[in-house]
Amino acid sequence: MANGEFSARKLIKDRKKWKKKNPHEKRKIKVRLKKGLLKGAPQAKGIVLEKKGITARQPNSGIRKCVRVQLIKNGKELTAFAPKDQAIKFIDAHDQVTVEGIGGRKGASIGDLWGVRYKVIKVNDISLEQLRKGKKEKVKR
Repeated sequence: MANGEFSARKLIKDRKKWKKKNPHEKRKIKVRLKKGLLKGAPQAKGIVLEKKGITARQPNSGIRKCVRVQLIKNGKELTAFAPKDQAIKFIDAHDQVTVEGIGGRKGASIGDLWGVRYKVIKVNDISLEQLRKGKKEKVKR
């Protein structure tokens, strides 16, 4: 057994080996991967049901532009934020959008947005940022 001054690498390696053999640890890893509405995936596609404004919580004020999205893969609904200025203008009802996590700690919401954990990154397979900057135009389906 290594317990010397320079044995950290071996201790970490051994700990990983025993962790893999422990059945309780295996279960924890699987549960952690499948958490959230996206079920462990980095992004998901959905259909826009409606546009809505969410009021920012104290001490900020303002209406944050969001959309209600129904995911294609499991039919669940979520609220996704339309980031940056004028982005909501390029999103209409019944558009197909791609959503991803908003980037809060442990998958939670960010800042003054109550319960909004996702953001829109693509509309009809065109980047929302390119639409916003005028580099591409939205195709009519």
